[in-house]
Amino acid sequence: MTEATDKKEAPAAYDEWLRVESLDLDAQGVAHKADGMVVFIEGALPFEEVRLNVHRKKNNWAQGTVTAIRKESSQRVRPGCPHFGLHAGACGGCKMQHLDAAAQVAVKQRSLEDNLWHLGKVRPENVLRPLEGPAWHYRYRARLSVRHVVKKGTVLIGFHERKSRYLADMQVCPVLPAQVSAMLMPLRALIGSMDARETCPQIELACGDSPGGTGLGVIALVLRHLEPLSAADVARLKDFAAGNEGVQWWLQSKGPETVKLLEEGGPALAYTLPEFGVTMPFKPTDFTQVNPHINRVLVGRALRLLDVRPDERVIDWFCGLGNFTLPLASRAREVLGIEGSDTLVGRAGANYERNRAAVPGRRALSPTTFVARNLFDMTPAMLVADGAADKWLVDPPREGAFALAKALADLHQQVEPHDGGWTPPKRIVYVSCNPSTLARDAGLLVHQAGYRCTHAGVVNMFPHTAHVESIAVFERA
Repeated sequence: MTEATDKKEAPAAYDEWLRVESLDLDAQGVAHKADGMVVFIEGALPFEEVRLNVHRKKNNWAQGTVTAIRKESSQRVRPGCPHFGLHAGACGGCKMQHLDAAAQVAVKQRSLEDNLWHLGKVRPENVLRPLEGPAWHYRYRARLSVRHVVKKGTVLIGFHERKSRYLADMQVCPVLPAQVSAMLMPLRALIGSMDARETCPQIELACGDSPGGTGLGVIALVLRHLEPLSAADVARLKDFAAGNEGVQWWLQSKGPETVKLLEEGGPALAYTLPEFGVTMPFKPTDFTQVNPHINRVLVGRALRLLDVRPDERVIDWFCGLGNFTLPLASRAREVLGIEGSDTLVGRAGANYERNRAAVPGRRALSPTTFVARNLFDMTPAMLVADGAADKWLVDPPREGAFALAKALADLHQQVEPHDGGWTPPKRIVYVSCNPSTLARDAGLLVHQAGYRCTHAGVVNMFPHTAHVESIAVFERA
């Protein structure tokens, strides 16, 4: 038996036409050669007949880029961004702009269902209608790299080129808010004029809502600078902010703890959840959802699926700065929010106090406690110590909530009754940003912890990308 080899070589053309069967989560078409070899094809869509150049090959699969299309998919569309594509220098930020937006959602839904079945052996009893929002100008958070390219005599700001360490020469970005997209070239000119143009590697973008929550508010730009800024550079930044409505400069000299506002005063960076009468101030380096339009709808759907009653206690695991916790506190008797970051726990507590009082259309928020804990080290004893809750909301990072699900499964399998009369939650709503870790955890909940997966569906938080956000509901069997 020969050992598999990984050949990275100059692109080689395939003469035969291949029929594309499906699309993987990297937005590559999947086809088979006549000899059975699997071929992954960048730029190809399902049911197309294509030729390609192969640039990577193993014994049982190959990877390449489409060079010709003999039969085109009816779902192929013209990309909405001039920097998207397979050409040299193309931006690598999006992967699916050549596919109709509705078809993108269908691909993600299939990925969710495939992961649940193949990794967790779980089939949801009901498939939820996908949550969708604007396909363009939705991205209120982004980490933009900055490079002064001496050979080109210019500064580049944006995302990396497709499969490259070089920055794309981006002049616009239609997934960013229109006002921010229009600011890219002026930002390039600004950095190019600065004394520190060689030592500013990054600008982190975080946008807030307008006071009424109806549009774009504060545009926070966090400038990472490796050396102290000169007085002239500080003046340049202030002039730029004065000439661009809503812009606030924040400076970051080292780690996230060094982030500070350049000029005090002005409106606070915040987002709103109008359905629950809640306003959430945050710092530009705090974790918040990239897409505020979808986040509002997601929070509403999660609470409706959880069906929280006024006499119930709820735990919000991985609560962050309170995105779900505060809406839960507007419905439940009592809420416990648990989060791994001390900074976010402090921010969540401050947000709770800010929103605690009753407002028109909403009663005062229920008693709510926030705790900082490493949720990747959960044990059954720790779970019991947190007390019984009627329902759980779980919103983990990409790593998922394996330790939490495992602790719950271990308690379910214990023969002896739990200390203090602890009982498992009767319903869990799990919000996921990684279908594979959701599937793994769902397998534990269904096959070892005594739950049924009653609902699951996708949340299109990141249109035109391969990122899959989803939501699933688990009921005690």
